[in-house]
Amino acid sequence: MSNKLPKPTNSLVNPLLTDLYQLTMVYSYWMSGRENQEATFELFFRKNPFKGEYTIFCGMDEVLKFMSNFEFSKSDLEYLQSLPVFADCDVKFFQEYLANLDCSKVKLYAMEEGTVAFPKVPVMTIVGPLGICQLLETTLLNLVNYPSLIATNANRMINAATKMNKKKAIMVELGLRRSQGPDGGFTASKYSVLGGFHGSSNVLAGKLLDLPIFGSMAHAFIMGYRSLDEVIDTRLGPKGSPSEEKKKLLPLVLKYRELLDSDNDDDILWSSTNDGELASFIAYASCFPDNFLCLVDTYDTLKSGTLNFILVSLVLDDLGYKAKGIRLDSGDLSYFSNEASSLFSTMGKKMNKPFFSSLDIIASNDLNESALHELNREGHSITIFGVGTNLVTCQEQPALGCVYKLVELNGIPRIKLSDEIEKVLIPGRKKPYRLFGMTGSPLIDVLLHKDEKSPEKGQRILCRHPFVEHKRVAVIPTEVKPLHILVFDCENGVVHETPKLMDSRSYVLDQIKTIRPDILRHIDPGQYKVSVSESVFSELHQTWLAENPV
Repeated sequence: MSNKLPKPTNSLVNPLLTDLYQLTMVYSYWMSGRENQEATFELFFRKNPFKGEYTIFCGMDEVLKFMSNFEFSKSDLEYLQSLPVFADCDVKFFQEYLANLDCSKVKLYAMEEGTVAFPKVPVMTIVGPLGICQLLETTLLNLVNYPSLIATNANRMINAATKMNKKKAIMVELGLRRSQGPDGGFTASKYSVLGGFHGSSNVLAGKLLDLPIFGSMAHAFIMGYRSLDEVIDTRLGPKGSPSEEKKKLLPLVLKYRELLDSDNDDDILWSSTNDGELASFIAYASCFPDNFLCLVDTYDTLKSGTLNFILVSLVLDDLGYKAKGIRLDSGDLSYFSNEASSLFSTMGKKMNKPFFSSLDIIASNDLNESALHELNREGHSITIFGVGTNLVTCQEQPALGCVYKLVELNGIPRIKLSDEIEKVLIPGRKKPYRLFGMTGSPLIDVLLHKDEKSPEKGQRILCRHPFVEHKRVAVIPTEVKPLHILVFDCENGVVHETPKLMDSRSYVLDQIKTIRPDILRHIDPGQYKVSVSESVFSELHQTWLAENPV
């Protein structure tokens, strides 16, 4: 196979990462000579997550790696043959069929990585022999569900955090320690950035994905110091100076403490801050003077942590360095951030130190989408949000619910019926298009039959609700975008390169700018319409009647 990609990032992603029933079904296909019948499967979801109205499709790169390297190993086949369920099965199924099985007869059509997707619209269409296409189901779902969920969760949090004054907040993923295992942590770091986050605390993700990584300090570092005696000889030289010019930091810091105490017109007790905390800040500043970012809530956020940060940052400024800011990890984040910002402003004017106006105030503390909206309602001065647990675990909705359905076999449309209308399958192989209006925003997605002529801009097209006959609309689009690209082409392998991560991130953010604001609302969002052509509508209802028992 040409254009073969490296193996999947996780070595567990191989043909055995599947459900047992996939293998038993394929054995039955093989026994009845049906394994090579041409099948079309569609991978899609029925409902957007987080009570929202959009989803960001992700996972394409790992899907392509998996398909490029699909091959049962000798030990895989030996294991399968040892299972009781296969004890009486024909060994040729393992030694001849599975042993030689790959994706060289499969075509995969998919949305571009990071495409904003909507229910019922296939994010992938898989065309090829029934046997191999059936075996791809579980793994493809696994590789798409969680990445798409994470990217969507991240993007919703960005939208929540940037409502205030329309200013873009910096968003950082901090969830590695709370994620579901190493793979969950790595995947969350990757796809939260694709969804729009600016970086992660995950060092391995930084190395493997070339992501910006962020970090400061933990409470343990601060609690590890008890007195100023522990930093008596801690030194730092002016920026760019030789090492022999290093100065002791403690006397410089204490000089500012005495100065501010003696000129105290704001009732701040500078000499009453926690000495152990101040010592830890001095120690950290000596090592990272240009990345001086302090956690300030170990003892008292406003009466100790923020004051100690100010004292050390003043000294760093005198030496030619620029402090980064503070991190709040508990308490009333709105109140503390506003108070800290006010204090920075006062100190900047009082000490004639312009750097105070550019300090960051970072907030963490179990943030989620609702908390971000609440902070905006209350008003705050936070410039960077660090989000962990609620991002990587998707606590509000832990699964997306993508499905993988057979829609056509040997050119004949197949349908799955249900008493729940949303679970009725739209049969036949389809081509999805997005139609745009005069403002540049998407108007509607429409599914066309595989053999239908593509819609054209400026030309009228009738878009029908798939299940309600009287619901239809005529659209004259100003732009028509095919949503599927051929990404994997049989023996040619990968024929469309997955964009780089940061390019996909930009693609996501550019699309979000064009989506109607009501669709992005946190509460009671507007619904984006997904429709079908007249041909698909007719085929759906004809197949429904043909397959539904009277």
